[in-house]
Parts: sequence; C-alpha cells; structure tokens
Amino acid sequence: MTSIEQAAGRPGAGWDVLASDGSVVRIRPLREDDEPALDAMNERVSDRSIYLRFFGISRSLAGQFSHHLATDHDGHVALVAEYGDQLVGVASYEPLRAGEAEMAFLLEDSVHGRGIGTLLLEQLAATARENGIQRLRADTLAENAPMLRVFAGSGFEQVRKLDSGVVELVLDTAYRPSTLERMADRERAAGDRSLHRLFSPRAVAVIGAGRTPGGIGHEVLLNVVKGNFTGSVYAVNPHADRIADVPSYPSVVEVPGVVDLAVIALPAEQVRDVLTDCGAKGVGGAVVLTAGFSELGAAGRQLQREILETARRHSIRLIGPNCLGLVNTDPAISLNATFAEVSPMPGALAIAAQSGAVGIAVLDQAARTGLGISEFVSLGNKVDVSGNDLLLHWWGDSRTAVIGLYLESFGNPRKFGGLARLVGRTKPILVVKGGRSAGGRRAGVSHTAAAATPETAVDALFAQSGVLRMDTVEELVETARVLAVRPLPRGRRLAVVGNAGGAGVLAADAAGRLGLELPELSETVQRELAAIGAVGSGNPVDLGAAASPTGLAQALKIIIDSGEVDTALVCYAATRAGRVERIYDAVAGAAVQADVPIVVNCIGSTHAAPEIALADGRRLAVFPFPESAVRALAHAVRYAEWRSRPQGVVPDLPRVDATAARAVVRWFLERNPEGGWLEPLHTGQLLQCAGVPAIPVLSASSRSEAIAAAESAGYPVALKTDAPGVLHKTDIGGVRVGLVNSAQLGTAYAEVTAATGDPRVVVQAMAPSGTELVIGVVRDRLFGPLLMAGSGGILTDILADRQWRGLPLTDLDATDMLHSLRCAPLLAGYRGAQAADEEAVLDVIHRIAWLAELVPELAELDINPLIAGPSGAFAVDVRMRLTPTTPEPDWYARRMRAGGA
Repeated sequence: MTSIEQAAGRPGAGWDVLASDGSVVRIRPLREDDEPALDAMNERVSDRSIYLRFFGISRSLAGQFSHHLATDHDGHVALVAEYGDQLVGVASYEPLRAGEAEMAFLLEDSVHGRGIGTLLLEQLAATARENGIQRLRADTLAENAPMLRVFAGSGFEQVRKLDSGVVELVLDTAYRPSTLERMADRERAAGDRSLHRLFSPRAVAVIGAGRTPGGIGHEVLLNVVKGNFTGSVYAVNPHADRIADVPSYPSVVEVPGVVDLAVIALPAEQVRDVLTDCGAKGVGGAVVLTAGFSELGAAGRQLQREILETARRHSIRLIGPNCLGLVNTDPAISLNATFAEVSPMPGALAIAAQSGAVGIAVLDQAARTGLGISEFVSLGNKVDVSGNDLLLHWWGDSRTAVIGLYLESFGNPRKFGGLARLVGRTKPILVVKGGRSAGGRRAGVSHTAAAATPETAVDALFAQSGVLRMDTVEELVETARVLAVRPLPRGRRLAVVGNAGGAGVLAADAAGRLGLELPELSETVQRELAAIGAVGSGNPVDLGAAASPTGLAQALKIIIDSGEVDTALVCYAATRAGRVERIYDAVAGAAVQADVPIVVNCIGSTHAAPEIALADGRRLAVFPFPESAVRALAHAVRYAEWRSRPQGVVPDLPRVDATAARAVVRWFLERNPEGGWLEPLHTGQLLQCAGVPAIPVLSASSRSEAIAAAESAGYPVALKTDAPGVLHKTDIGGVRVGLVNSAQLGTAYAEVTAATGDPRVVVQAMAPSGTELVIGVVRDRLFGPLLMAGSGGILTDILADRQWRGLPLTDLDATDMLHSLRCAPLLAGYRGAQAADEEAVLDVIHRIAWLAELVPELAELDINPLIAGPSGAFAVDVRMRLTPTTPEPDWYARRMRAGGA
C-alpha cells in the first residue's frame, strides 16, 4: 500500500480535496474496473480537448490509452478525479529513466476552471516523489494555454523549452518553501469558499428545534433569533407550525428558498438521513450538535464515518458532531448558532475549541475582560472542519487579529506547523493544549527515547512555528488582549510607572522571571521625571502615593518619548485624589500617539472597566494584577521576536550519500525483519553516509581481539561494553578510558566483561577534549522524527538540559536549539576556555536531521557523547534502532480530514 492509499485508509479508496470553488472532489488511484468510466469520459470530452491532449482528434487513441492505464502493469501510475458520482479527470506518469517520468492529463470540459487539474498535478507529483522520481516531463502544445497555466501556477520549480509549437517542460517534484506557500494560498481560497455558507449564511434552519424551552435545539433557535441574525431563520420540526415565533417545517427540503446552514440537534441515528435531505436541498454547511458518535466507541465511529461520507458526497462542510455550535459577530451576519448563555461582542479574537465546556469558558472570560470575538467555533469530534481549516480561514479574515485554539489532539500536526509558520507571520496563534501529562512516556533504551514525553513533540512543533503555548484559558485571553492592540513590542525593555510602589516591585520581579529587562533610565529622563514630582525615577518609576492623573500622563509621555523602552506598564492604585475615570483619561491621552505597547494594572477599584478606550478606536487592556500584565507582555515580546526573525532555510548538505544509506537499511531489515539495534559497523556506515565525523569503533569479543583493536586504533584508547540493552554503561562499570598500553587494556577488558557478564566490547581511540553533548532522534507516530540536543555524557539525565525540534529543520531552528541549552556558555568558551566549533555542531545536527528524513525506519538514534571542541565535533558513542515501517503520509498535501476516528 502506498502512502497516498494509506492516508485514505484502504487501497484504492482515495481521499477528498476541495476544488477551487469550494466543492468536494475525490482523488484516488485508478482501478482496473475504471476503464468503462474512462471511456465514457473520453466520449464526453470535446474534440478540442482530445486534440490538445493527443495532438490530434483521435478518440480511438484516447480509448487505447485508457485501456493501457487500466490494464497494463508496467510501472506507470494513474490517478482519477471523481466529482459527485462521475469520473471527470485522469492524470498519469510513465517512467522514463531513473528519477524521471513523463506525465499526462485529461480533464472533462464541464469541470474546467475549478482547479481540478492543479489538484491532480499536486497529487501526481507527491506520488512521484514518494516513488523516487525527482522530475516529471511533459510535452504540451503551445496553444494549450489552460494546461500551461496549471503548470505555471503550481509553485513547483520548472524549466521550459519551446520547439516547433510544443512546450517541453520539466517539473521538479520537491517541496520548496515557495511551493508549499502557493499550495497554502490555493487551499485557503478553496477553504474560504467552502466555509462561506457556514460562517456567512443567508438562511439558517435549526433541525430538531423543540417546542419547549430547555432543549438544545430550542435554545439554539432562540440564540439565533435573539442574536439579531440578519438572514432568514427556520425551524424544522414535523410537529409544529411555529416555534419561538419562527416558522417551522416538517423537513429541511420543504423550507422555502435557499438554506445555507443547517444546525442539527437530533439523535445521532437520525443525522445521516437528515444530511441526505440537506444535500437534496443544496445546504452548504451543517453544525451537528448531537453527541453519540466516535466518543462512544466502534459503533459511534462507524456512524461518524457514514455522516462524513454523506456530507462529502453533497459538498457539505461539517462542524462537530458533539459540539456547542458557532458564532460570527460580524454586524452584517450577527450569527449566534450555539446553546451557550454567553453572547460575545464583536472583536478581533477568533477562537476554536475542541471542548464545548472550554469554549464556554473562553467566551465567558473574554466577555468579563471586554475582549471581543470575531468568530467562535466549537470543533467537537472534528469529523470534517479542523483547526487547520480554521487557521487558513482566519488567515485571510480582515476582522481577525489574533487566533486562539484549545486543542486536545492533532489530526495532521506537521501540516499544522507549516500553516502556523505562514499564518503567524501576520497573526499570532495562541494555543491551550489539553492532555498535558507525564503519563505515556515512551519506553526506550536510548537516552533520547527515554526523555521523549507526549508533550515533547507539541513543544517542538510550537517552538518552530511561532505558536504561543498558554497554560490556561485565562492566560490565552489575557495575552490576546495585548496582541489585539498594535503596535507590537520592538524589544524586551519594559518600563513600569505608577503610584503603587509595591505593585511595581512585583512587576519587576515577574519581568525578571519571564526574560524582560527593566533598564535604568538615562539621567536626562530621570531629571525630567523628578521635575514633575517622581519620588523614584529609576525603573520602576514611583510617582508617589499622591500622584495626580496629570502627573501620570506627563511621566508616561516622558518615558515613551525617550525611546529607551519597548513596552510600558502602568501600575496605579485608585484613590480619592485620582479617581479611576481620570486615571483612564490620563493614560488614554498619553497613549494615543505612543509607538510602544502599553498595558495597565489598576488597583483598588472594584468598578474599574477592564479596558481603556483610545480616540483612534484601540483599547488598552487593564489587568487586576501586575504579574498577569507582565506575563501577557512577555508573550507579546516573544511573538514579536519570532515574527521579526528570518524564516531560515534547510541547508543543502555536501558529502551525503542517500543511495548507500538506503542500502544499509535495506540490508539490515532483510536480515532482521522485526528490526533492532544496529551493530557498531552499520551504525558507523550510516554516520558516514550522512557525513557525520565519528571516532571509529572496533568490535571485539576476546582479550586478544580487544588488544589488536587498540593497536589498530592507536593508544590511548577507550574500552566499553557492547552488551545489548545497556544504556548507562558507566553505572555498571562498563567503561574504561585513557588506556595507554596493552597491559592496561587487558586489565580493563577483564574488569568490564566481569561487570557485565558479556565478552563483547568496543574499542575507540580517545576523542579530543571538549564539551560533551547528546544529539538524538526519536520517531513519533503523528509528528514524525523529533530531534534532541542537550548536555551529554553523565550530565544527560542529571541536568535534563535538552531541546527538541521537528522536521524540516532550518538553519535558524538548529541555532535556536543550540543556543537555548543551559550548557551553551560552555560551547562559547566559559571563563577563558577556548570556544567550541559551533558551526561543526550545527552541521552534525543538520546531518542527523537529513538522515532522519531519509530513513523513516530510523526509530531511535543516540549520539552520546558528541564531543564539541575547537577543532570540530565528533560522535563518540552512537546507537541506532531500525524498525520496519510503512510509507509516511504526505503531510503537506491538500487533503480534507479523514474523519470518523
């Protein structure tokens, strides 16, 4: 089974994708029984299309080619596109030579302009790349403008040559950053069209609206009506003519006019048939509030698969099931299709929550703090619409400035990371990830696998993609309040000013813990502050308990205009001398022209508003405690730093040998079908293929062999046990170092083998002196390979000083990884010591990332230690474990969620 079939769940089943108009197309591998459907499509295709495809009007040639695709087994690959129940397109390639194939496309005229040709090209290139084909060739008539536009707009790198009216094109199947960005743009546009009727419906039907208050359907109907929805509202209930003063009809099919959105509150077993009715009516989106699906086990999962298949067949986008509903506060829509008691006000935060209860908590906390919502979605079981879909949707939404997510699981985490990198360049993404736990720790013999927890992958993903991880819903809302107001911080310098000295001290302490700086203000600024009555003019700036609102405004303006700080926090205790309203007016006056973020901590007033309105429409967040204000500012600083840095590139590595590496893996697994730990010889071969410098390892099983190995390596040497399953060799007396002659080696051999009860050892020349690091890989089922770098040797477990990143690993990812270690000062040359060759360490990290990407069978890898010294970085003790594996899915391909699980 290929990875594209694996992604679909079964051979030949296919996968759903969105056409450019937002409708659903199924793409799947061609089957032998498709020949009649291919012939029927050929008959429907126009003469012009036959001519452009076959360079002549020959339907018999088209039939012969269809027969070849369906029946011959000569190494070609063919994919078909189904629209509704009809086959409407075919794409194929024929191998030419190693790494190259010739591609061809034919599309039914009736679906031209819907992006199906581009979809087929993307999927064909993905299949070719998986099968080791780097280049796809095509000869296309120069007059075939539609197909040439498909190639040109695909984003794949290509070379063209025009010869006698024929364009000879060579397309590179590799994913480049520009390719992925172009694919994301197309996916966003198609997704927006498919979600438009969910979020901006002209008419809503609540199916299952009961006649009495208290039921879910009835309460949703009331919320839609009371929320002043601008479109038409209908109830669907066969036992009533009107509900809550809304007309009711026996079925959605009988509702007059267009229905864009159906909100379904019926028992689970009725949902599939209702969706069939929705399809007949032409409904574009459905929210399934009902529980009783995948959360209940196998029967529920089957029912969930059935409702998804029904929805996809009719191009209906689904939210839920088992969810709270959705909200769009746009005044032009004003839709509250939930059964929550909270009615959000318009604002800049878009929220998606996998849990309905958490969704209510977010809406409630936002309302309490004055934070407005642009759109809210309760994802529930995520049968169709997912967090990835919403990232793309909100990326282009002009009303959304900040995106917040509560997630308990990832369907496609690597794609989430790629999308987050794109979206985060313009909009911050805040995530509360549920299920954080120390449980579920991997069992493994390597240090890397033992250190990997369920949250390791999540933290690595977020670190690389610029996602801000929040611990609580409250923290998410607080941070969103700061990030929703521009400008972003330019740096880490924070000024604290106000009349509450104690609060200023608490703010300064919090800033220190969170990595913000409180710089001492210049003498000039301090003199200006003292002139207006400041009793402490360093930083924090204490204006004294008797400070007036006017004095606060003057001080704030002096600090901001100085250019010596990047953010400002006002800590002010309300008194009778300075009432809250006057404080707010003072801050607003000073802040309206400010080019740095300002937040406020207001103390001593139970009636203080949670925000300060500025004349330009912005609203400054007011916090009850200084620590929470500083924490939100620290998140904003971290986001601004990530956003301003270059995106980085994945370096091209010289001196790597993919063919030889694959040969080593294939040789090992042929002899060890269940997988296992590699012998030192094969470990060394894989390191050599990756270009990683290593101290050669010589194996021995007797005293004489060990002495011979030492003489070959050259004294001084190290001797280590090679007994299987031993992780901490030093703990059991399994290591001897600095052996300078055969007598010492013989004694060491006797001691080591006696301690382990195993005659197998390895001998190595002593490594150069330097800092000991650990570099590792562990493969996560969902997230793919995870790379670890940390303090090595005996410090590995004592300090737990380690950083994790996923793939792809850019040069900036690797540098951040290394510089974030607590041992980084040692690499830089601590207290006069000679600095290690940092570039050599980074080169090793990138080469291990290359190996992890190339070899999906690599389950665990440990280099411990990697010696980093002035003359380079050298792998000393290396372990690798291979396991048989199926091809990994194409994480970046445009595919709709395969729900039902």
